[in-house]
Amino acid sequence: MNERVINPALAALRARVSQLEGGGARMREVMPFGIPRLDLRLPGGGLALGCLHEIAGGGNGALDGTAAACFVAGIAARTQGKVLWCVLRQDLFAPGLEQSGLMPDRVIHVEAGDDKSVLACMEEGLRHGGLGAVVGDIARLPMTASRRLHLAAKQSGVIGLALRRWQRQSEASDFGQPTAAMTRWRISALPSAALPVPGVGRGRWLIELIRARGGESLELEVEACDGSGHLGLPADMADRPAAAEGWRHSAAG
Repeated sequence: MNERVINPALAALRARVSQLEGGGARMREVMPFGIPRLDLRLPGGGLALGCLHEIAGGGNGALDGTAAACFVAGIAARTQGKVLWCVLRQDLFAPGLEQSGLMPDRVIHVEAGDDKSVLACMEEGLRHGGLGAVVGDIARLPMTASRRLHLAAKQSGVIGLALRRWQRQSEASDFGQPTAAMTRWRISALPSAALPVPGVGRGRWLIELIRARGGESLELEVEACDGSGHLGLPADMADRPAAAEGWRHSAAG
């Protein structure tokens, strides 16, 4: 079967599996990115709400970590309600989040002393419900903790976003360890498109969907989130055949 053609029977089977994974509960709601090449690789056609998702920057330190944070902000911006953002240190740049669509008056900041405290705050926020999203800025995400967060998100329907950032590069190896997250992403900053006049164009990212439970992995170059939290597809790639984009079509368990 051609992996690039979405088979209706396969899509229906994935939806059924997703429903069974929820213990017989209703099918999960999803939030599409609005980019078909990306949405069609996610079960249900978008990012599942009421689940835990894991996002990290690429290998270029703080630059890619910033891109990952803005990617998370764009997702949170498109939810309804307040956003609980749990951090280890006071280094979030509010104007940067606002450029990704997340207004400062929507964000509730919680500063915790260590990863354990961040995870506890995330779980409490997810179980409380009534929030648009819960973000946790953490270095380590143990399997047991990720299961608790995923279960809490399923029960409340609130999306959980684990933003993996490291103070030391040696901590980055933990990102390869298994977790219960529904999806796992890696975001890397790319040079912006050249403008016909002096200035800096809209940022570009390489987004890598490393793991998607019930979906497929991929790599895709996109334009950074705009003021409404939406990604864009660069004009020079809009009509490019899928085969030329370097997608890695591997089944995700």
